Amino acid sequence: MPGRERARRAFDAALLEHDAEQLYQQAPCGYLSLSADGLVVRVNQTFLTWTGFTRDALEGRRRFSELLTVGGRIYYETHFAPMIQLQGGAREIALEVVGADGVALPVLVNAVLERDADGAPRSILVAVFDASERRGYEQELLRARRTAEESETRALSLARTLQQTLIPPRPPDIPGLEVAAVYRPAGDGHEVGGDFYDVFQVAVDDWVVVLGDVSGKGVDAAVVTSLIRHSLRGIAVTVADPSEALGELNTILLADATDRFCTVLMLRLVRSDGSWCLTASAGGHPAALIWPEGASPGAVGEPGSLVGIFDDASFTTARVELGPGDTVVLYTDGLSEARRGQEFFSDTRLLERLVHHGADPAVLTRGLLEDALAFEEGAPRDDIAVLGLRVPHPHE
Repeated sequence: MPGRERARRAFDAALLEHDAEQLYQQAPCGYLSLSADGLVVRVNQTFLTWTGFTRDALEGRRRFSELLTVGGRIYYETHFAPMIQLQGGAREIALEVVGADGVALPVLVNAVLERDADGAPRSILVAVFDASERRGYEQELLRARRTAEESETRALSLARTLQQTLIPPRPPDIPGLEVAAVYRPAGDGHEVGGDFYDVFQVAVDDWVVVLGDVSGKGVDAAVVTSLIRHSLRGIAVTVADPSEALGELNTILLADATDRFCTVLMLRLVRSDGSWCLTASAGGHPAALIWPEGASPGAVGEPGSLVGIFDDASFTTARVELGPGDTVVLYTDGLSEARRGQEFFSDTRLLERLVHHGADPAVLTRGLLEDALAFEEGAPRDDIAVLGLRVPHPHE
């Protein structure tokens, strides 16, 4: 009985040793045992199969660092080996093992340092994991990211090109009126925003001024801005009343396959017998500011409904006769709603700064923009557009 028990135990031990050896050799990762100085002492069959080396070509003949690419060898000597000595191991180090055929295999390496009873380095146990699929996945992610960045660059370029066609480099010359405008996108000034303005002639001594803000930014906003601009140019030819023109624009936007809406301020300026008659209508937009010479500036008209949302949108038209020295200012809410912490630039400050800068449209518009930028410390949260008109005196 004792003899049979010893035999059974010996058989079990041999079977266990056989299974352990088989697991070592056929493991789903490469195993290498290195001497303290990095010489390959033992290697499993999995690693040999991956690399194409024979056992005799590696064991006792090659150092692990010699199996790496040039860059990997440098990293091994300067980082990997010192890390193992100092920390007792390393995990998930990305390297490339060069096989017998010269082809590099991307791998992840884990290593553990074994020490003897005196604490001296004895051997290094290394596990090598095939990272080919992971590397391919990472490269695919990089390609996808690069493609996305290129697409974003093209989209941004397209949006900027569209915006440049929608915002005139300078307003046209209008006989009998001084005109100036400024525009500043949000952020660092390179973002494509939704603010726009347009000044165009309908007939002799008959001009239209439009300033608005499309919801959102980027290409989609620029496309809708183009639709609004060209729609209003067409509408203004046959519709004289600005409120009726905004009503027709509202119908067009509701019928268009877009979820964008806008705020718009539309002015019509008609000169007769040497004086100008201004009619104005706002669609959800800050009203125009009228600054009569010798008086205080104030808003004219009502804000009206947002354009492109409501079927029953309502707009009204205000009428003002402009005399010599009178000034008109149009602006987007990026000016009045500029923020510094919890404080807004505000309509009150806007009127104060308007008077401070004086009636010259070029000085006035530039000054208001600089005020808002300074208030927001050079990084506006929204686009800012300001347009100024002034009726000069006959002798000017």
